[in-house]
Amino acid sequence: MLPPVLADLLEFHAPLSTVQREQGGAVTLLTTGVNVLALNATFLPADLGGVDVSAVLDWHEGQGVPPLVATAGPLTALPGREVARVRVTRAGTAREGAGVGEGVVVEQVSRLHLGPWAEALTRAHGTPGWGAGLARQLAARLEGERAFVPLSAYRDGEVVGALLWQARVAGGGAAGGGAAHLWGAPDEEVEGALLAAAAGLGRPLQVSSVHETVTGGERELVHYSVLEL
Repeated sequence: MLPPVLADLLEFHAPLSTVQREQGGAVTLLTTGVNVLALNATFLPADLGGVDVSAVLDWHEGQGVPPLVATAGPLTALPGREVARVRVTRAGTAREGAGVGEGVVVEQVSRLHLGPWAEALTRAHGTPGWGAGLARQLAARLEGERAFVPLSAYRDGEVVGALLWQARVAGGGAAGGGAAHLWGAPDEEVEGALLAAAAGLGRPLQVSSVHETVTGGERELVHYSVLEL
């Protein structure tokens, strides 16, 4: 069984991936042409007893992709090289302060306008060349997916930030807030506006971030590592 933080990331990213594969409690997502880590990783349970790690490694290599794994703590049971850490915050509060969100307008966009959305997202993460591929992948996956809402942030009429929000359902079918694990902003003003808009769609909000984006709430670190067996 996956740790809750990894299960949460999987719930968000699995509908957006091309391939999903399960083996011994590990779950692998593969999405070629897209550089989002969670869409191209194997999520490992805390107990690796039922996981054939060699089979996981062979499968990744057979697809021509690095054996990237996601764990809820540092990768200690297997040899590997950490490549990224992501903070996942539950029920946190977006950064506030003078100027945060000022001059920025956030609007919901349709899948037909995912080109500028994806360009803004990948540009915010320093990988602008991946925007077109991400837009194509999400346009196909979001068709008919009512749980996801793409938000674009505008400044002076230009798309400067992007966020993908997913509605969550609590026990008994009640509304359970939302998650925003795929988003990007170039500065605090855009960041604050995007996260405020996402929180307005449903609370509590679960957010992934590389930096200290939100305060309060419950935080967990997800580690992405490349296996070196």
